[in-house]
Amino acid sequence: MKNYHLAVLLGISFYTSSCTTQSKDTAESKDSILTIPVTVLKTQNTELHREYVGDIHAVKNVEIYARVKGYLEEVYVDEGKEVKKGQILFRINSEEYAAELAKANASLQSAIADAKGAELEMGRVKMLVEKNVVSKTELDVAKAKYAAVTARIEEAKSMKSNAAILLAHTQIKAPFDGMIDRLPFKIGSLINEGTLLTTLSDTKNVFAYFNVSENEYLEYTKAKDAASNQNAIVELELADGSFFKHKGKIETMEGAFDEGTGSIAFRARFANPEKLLKHGSTGTIRLTNTVENALLIPQKAAFEIQDKSFVYVLGKDNKIKTRSFVPKSRLSGYYIVKSGLEPGETIIYEGLQGLKDGVTINPKMITLDSVKPEKSNIELTAR
Repeated sequence: MKNYHLAVLLGISFYTSSCTTQSKDTAESKDSILTIPVTVLKTQNTELHREYVGDIHAVKNVEIYARVKGYLEEVYVDEGKEVKKGQILFRINSEEYAAELAKANASLQSAIADAKGAELEMGRVKMLVEKNVVSKTELDVAKAKYAAVTARIEEAKSMKSNAAILLAHTQIKAPFDGMIDRLPFKIGSLINEGTLLTTLSDTKNVFAYFNVSENEYLEYTKAKDAASNQNAIVELELADGSFFKHKGKIETMEGAFDEGTGSIAFRARFANPEKLLKHGSTGTIRLTNTVENALLIPQKAAFEIQDKSFVYVLGKDNKIKTRSFVPKSRLSGYYIVKSGLEPGETIIYEGLQGLKDGVTINPKMITLDSVKPEKSNIELTAR
């Protein structure tokens, strides 16, 4: 009887231990299934922001050179100051050029007097020829002398005009409204003809030049045609990370691609009424293109093998399988899918390390909008 009870107790103990072990194995099996973030692919109306280094140029920017030689007598402006069109900027010593003008004027008056005398002499000889007092040859000589003196008048007028121009060049005036750059010469400096005195910039409007690749040029052109020039608007990011308050517009582009870089230069115009932008400065041009029905996936959801791109696609049974796809373009953490994936499919968003085909996961659904970084080159609008 005692042996019977002992056998029953041992059987119950074995059964209980077996059930406990099975329950523990089942719990451990459930715990071994990884929870992985996933996202559902869907088409987006997407604004793509591409950024380029831009060189800022004043719409009007000229170097002002001396046209005559002499000592710099007056400097009427200061560096960085605004000037008006026609305002005198510099004055070079003019005594020598005033004397040359006076000399040229005297030569002109002398030539005019000689011409008057030659004209009278020609008239006198003509009367004598008519009276047969002198031969016709004498009249021809008188006419030749008059023509020679008349030519001297034209020569003297030209010399006077040239002297007046040189005298006028001793005063250097602003060709347009603008801002004066550095002044390398001070009063008393000897200035030679062709010396660079300063630079004048009109920055009420500025040009921004930036280079675009051939693919991006085609993308921009197609988007612009589809949007009726809406995509010609660009933004300018300044060196401190802030955006310039006035938006610009692309006006034109070069007529040929650069053979060395394969890029083409665009030119955008920005209004600059506050004169914040200076000639020669730089900034980041943000060009926006709109792509309709774009299928986007995060770059962290993809991996590459032998120059091919892959993602893990989630099946109905929560098992994953690799799928190759062809990206159309890459930017700011995202791929735009050209082929290989379809809207509505679910892919692994991140945590790809250690995964392989056929693995079962516990999916944790997230949306792309919820994880888009604050500073991104794309803006997503779900359809």
